[in-house]
Amino acid sequence: MIDLSANGHQPMSYQDKNFIITFNGEIYNYLELKKELSAKGLIFNTQSDTEVILAAYQFWGTASFKKFTGMFAFAIYDKVKQITFLVRDQVGIKPLYYASTDNRLIFASEVKAFKATSYPFEENPDWKIYFLAFGHIPHPFTTLQKVKSLDPGHFLKWDHQENKSVIASFKEAVNPKTVFDPKEASQLIAKKLEQAAKQQLIADASIGVFLSGGIDSSIITLLADQSIGKNLKSLSINFQEGSYSEERFQKIIADQINGAHHSFLVEEADLTANFDQIVKAMDQPTNDGINSWFVTQYAKADGLKAVLSGIGADELLGGYPSFKRMKLIRRLKRTPRSLLRLSAYIPHNKLKRISYLSYQNPIGEYLFLRGFFTPQSIAKILNVDKKRIDHLLENFPIDKSIDFLEGEERVSWMETNLFMQNQLLKDTDFMSMHHGIEVRVPFLDQEFLATIQNIANKHRFPIRSKGLLIDAFKHILPESIWNRPKMGFTFPLQQWLLRNENVINEKHYDGYALQLIKKFKAGKLHWSKAFALYQIAKSKNN
Repeated sequence: MIDLSANGHQPMSYQDKNFIITFNGEIYNYLELKKELSAKGLIFNTQSDTEVILAAYQFWGTASFKKFTGMFAFAIYDKVKQITFLVRDQVGIKPLYYASTDNRLIFASEVKAFKATSYPFEENPDWKIYFLAFGHIPHPFTTLQKVKSLDPGHFLKWDHQENKSVIASFKEAVNPKTVFDPKEASQLIAKKLEQAAKQQLIADASIGVFLSGGIDSSIITLLADQSIGKNLKSLSINFQEGSYSEERFQKIIADQINGAHHSFLVEEADLTANFDQIVKAMDQPTNDGINSWFVTQYAKADGLKAVLSGIGADELLGGYPSFKRMKLIRRLKRTPRSLLRLSAYIPHNKLKRISYLSYQNPIGEYLFLRGFFTPQSIAKILNVDKKRIDHLLENFPIDKSIDFLEGEERVSWMETNLFMQNQLLKDTDFMSMHHGIEVRVPFLDQEFLATIQNIANKHRFPIRSKGLLIDAFKHILPESIWNRPKMGFTFPLQQWLLRNENVINEKHYDGYALQLIKKFKAGKLHWSKAFALYQIAKSKNN
């Protein structure tokens, strides 16, 4: 999105072709880094952020990776040292997958790409269990056995002489809490988010913003308007089904900004016409992503190349119901494990999830909050032993840093690192890339994140949902936007998929999956579960 001339094309080389890069994403602070490196004598031949990465690597080596602010996944080949580095941004906004086979390193931004190589990649025998348990395939796993996702904020170093790799972190350490005054906290996050939004509007192509009508997208839209005014395009999606439409709230914000606002109506016929394309665009199975497909399709139709999104605010600032359930988790976990396990046999599906709290792994808490199908249901759908499912889930690899977190901060870590990274960001990336649209996320700016983490929990997570964010932007955000129930950006898919011949065709299913599809047709199963069962059935026929 920066320097669209031939000079910015990739792969790009630097310093007599000693360093070569392929890069996906954006470096937002590239101008500051370029100025610093120029003062140190480095020469630049393009206006691109890609060249800045190479120059920074030449001067600082791997220490350069933590200097980049942005969303990125890149590979640098150091010809002199015969080393290749794979590097992924600290939040995991951009995907990066890798595999080493036959003494070769293979990497890509999509899992699909590995299937197109000359190397045979076997199916991961556990992917269906993960998918049905989480609603997506969680990091670091994929549908392919040897293909893994690189950890956010990490780099992989591949030695071409020894054909070996090591993985290391370049994440900044989390500092102790330093902000204990609520007024200071709201002023700080207002300042940092304003800076992030302004920085992420830099582009050599048309840029806009998604406006759903909720708090987060409204704030981003208003901040973008302050920066580029009439040059800003905002876009929204609406439905004939009035209970799902936030059009009147979108209009409140659209009337407040200077740029053009375009609203698009999505109907059931649009889903029917595009259903096969939507499923094909999914790099990995997911129980979501349909909304991202449509909104980026209309962004493309509107002539945009990049858009700002409000992803991240709910996870960082307590916008989900899960933040109110940590006390319940603490109380339930005092129950003997044997009794927690017995809850798997309670008739009510939501109560069955209590059994996850018997796991000696924090992943049990997450699955209690956001679990998709229960282990019992998964066992019947896939015809596998429930013990295998419980063993796999209880031994799920999870970062030990969560052990030092409590209360809402612990929930925020799970919502950010397990839900947002694995589902929202992943779905958004492959759906937007399908349409050639780049989605930028100011709430996940590194400086904004660091500021949030420095705020005392009682101010970061007040009783009112996202109260800190509201207080920070009350001066520009109308009360009609922040003082109303949260709707969420959802489509009327319960009704639409009930009439979708792909999903409801009983010939696709057998056994317990068929029973569940019949429940869906009777209005007794959520659409996302029917959609997941369709993807499982479809995978058997491929």
